Amino acid sequence: MSNRFGVTYKIFASSLAEAQARAEGIALEQTVEIPRDVVPPGYIEDVILGQVINTVSTGEGIFESEVTYSPDSVGYEMPQLLNVMFGNSSIQKGLKVIGFTPGIEIQKRFPGPRFGAKGVRALTGRNAGGFVCPVINPQGSTSEHLAELCYLCARAGADIIKEDHGLANQHLATFKQRVPLLSKAISRANTERADKGNKTRALYFPNLGGHGDQINDFAMYAKDAGADGVLIIPGLYGFDAINRLARNPEFGLPIMAHPSHLGPYVLSHDTGYSHAMMFGTLMRLAGADISIFPNVGGRFGFSVEECTAIANACTERKGYGKPILPSPGGGMSIDRMGEMREMYGDNAVYLLGGGLLRFGENIGDAIKEMRKALD
Repeated sequence: MSNRFGVTYKIFASSLAEAQARAEGIALEQTVEIPRDVVPPGYIEDVILGQVINTVSTGEGIFESEVTYSPDSVGYEMPQLLNVMFGNSSIQKGLKVIGFTPGIEIQKRFPGPRFGAKGVRALTGRNAGGFVCPVINPQGSTSEHLAELCYLCARAGADIIKEDHGLANQHLATFKQRVPLLSKAISRANTERADKGNKTRALYFPNLGGHGDQINDFAMYAKDAGADGVLIIPGLYGFDAINRLARNPEFGLPIMAHPSHLGPYVLSHDTGYSHAMMFGTLMRLAGADISIFPNVGGRFGFSVEECTAIANACTERKGYGKPILPSPGGGMSIDRMGEMREMYGDNAVYLLGGGLLRFGENIGDAIKEMRKALD
């Protein structure tokens, strides 16, 4: 495997010659950002300058080109890795990132997920089957009410209990007020499950709100309060927020990534990232253990092909770092659980949010129905 890393771009152009010229422009733009004729010979030209490997036609007006870069262009921080991958070029039209080949050195510098799918499964104690994941909401609720929902879901057999990403640090249920209460409620339910001989346990993932410079402090607070992992929104706090926590041995909990604010990166057919790159490869690269994305048929417009590509990018063994868990959601219902299981299989975290609230105090019955449908 080469020491250089490669990025594959989909280029929209009128001819192969134009596509090749655009690829050469990307190689310059993403590294030295100066005209080709003034690139200094030697180290800068031979190593730092991006190198176009090949450019091929994949359809009428569509081409793919791989450009390789030196780890020396990156250093050891994730923001600069993403900057080399798709910095200024992301401002150009007719250009989309669709592939990434890390190379040896980048894999050393950015090890990826700490737990991955196997690690999360081990923490839950569920040896097989999909994961039932209720989403606790809505914002505006008191911490006490949210804690009661958590208890009922955990007692009924939920595997992962995730806070809604809209629960941030609002005054009615501030982060530091609610996290201990919800942790205790889930811990109590887990104890009751164990007393009944259940060898599985529910994991609690609070959403990290607050300011960007509070992410690490809030994450450590959540851990000390009994949380089993955290939810991060990389579209707001950056992929480096995930990467820093994933590589912090003092934190040492799994991380779930939420897609909020990332839509504009994937929704255009000729700009941004492919769905698989954004919600699969980049999440693994950053160090997320679970990647949430909108499932086909919900209130968002992802297609079967796009969702399948995301799931494959999360789970393929030859992907970046450890395989992680895809987590489809977004307007799902219990009667779709069987259909979703056929599409994603057992190694997936199945989200169900607002629909659970229709069950009221019998929300535990919905959790049991989800479990039955997935089994």
